[in-house]
Amino acid sequence: MENMPTQELEALRYIRYDAQDSIGYITLNRPEKRNALSADMVTELKQAFEFAEDDEACKVIVLRAQGDVFCAGADLQYIQELQGFGYTDNLADSTHLMQLFHQVYTLKKVVIAQVQGHALAGGCGLATVCDFAFAVPEAKFGYTEVKIGFLPAIVSVFLLRKIGEGRTKQLLLTGDTITAQTALDFGLVQFLVPASELADNVYRFARRLCVENSAQSMEATKEMLARLPEMPLEDSLRYAARMNAEARGSEDCRRGIAAFLSKQKIAWDN
Repeated sequence: MENMPTQELEALRYIRYDAQDSIGYITLNRPEKRNALSADMVTELKQAFEFAEDDEACKVIVLRAQGDVFCAGADLQYIQELQGFGYTDNLADSTHLMQLFHQVYTLKKVVIAQVQGHALAGGCGLATVCDFAFAVPEAKFGYTEVKIGFLPAIVSVFLLRKIGEGRTKQLLLTGDTITAQTALDFGLVQFLVPASELADNVYRFARRLCVENSAQSMEATKEMLARLPEMPLEDSLRYAARMNAEARGSEDCRRGIAAFLSKQKIAWDN
C-alpha cells in the first residue's frame, strides 16, 4: 500500500499527526469519548503509523493522547454494535485490531507510549505493543475483558513475550486493574514520571534515541527481537550471525566505527 497523501492525513477525525525535531507524534484525539477505540479510529491509527514509518521528518514515534484518559478500550456504542455481528464480521473486526497491534510491534521505527491517564482493555493493549512506555503515577492499567465475558486474545500474544506467562496469567485471568507502579514492576511500563514532567521526559528520551543511535541499527534490532522468540535455538543463533554480518557491511556501521576510532561523536540525527 502506498503511503497516504499528507492532505488525507490531515483530514483524519480521531487522530492527529505532526513531526518536529525528528519525532513523529501520533495523538489520540477523542477525549470526549476517553479516546475509546472504534473501527474508524483503528483505521486512522493504522494510516497514521503507516505515514510515520515512511516520513523522513520522523525518526522516532511518540503515541500520546488528548484529555485525562490515554485510552479506555472499546467504544461503548461500538460494543453495542458488536452484538449484531456474526462470526464472519467479528473475525474481520478482530483481524482489523490484530493488524494494528502487529503493525506497531513490527514497525521499523521505535514507538514510545506517553501514557498520561488510564490505559484499559484495548487501550492497555495499545500501550503494550509499543517499544517503551512512560506513564504518570496516577495511571491505571488493566486488561478487563474477562469481566464482561470477552477475551483479551490478541494482546495475550504480545504480553506473553513482554512480561512472561506468570504475570500475563495474573493480569488476564483476574481482569484486575493495576497501578502504574505495579505496571513498572511487571515490565509493562519502563518509566514513571510526574504529569508535569511527562511530555518533557518523553521528548528528551526520544531525542536521545534520534541523536545517539543509528536509525538503521534500531530498525534491524527491532526486527531481530520480534523474530527471535519464534525460532529454535540453533536457528536463532544462525539468524543472529547473519544479522551481525549484514550490519558490519552497512553504511551506518562503517560511519560509526570510523567515528569511534577517530574519537569523534556522531549526531545520527544529521
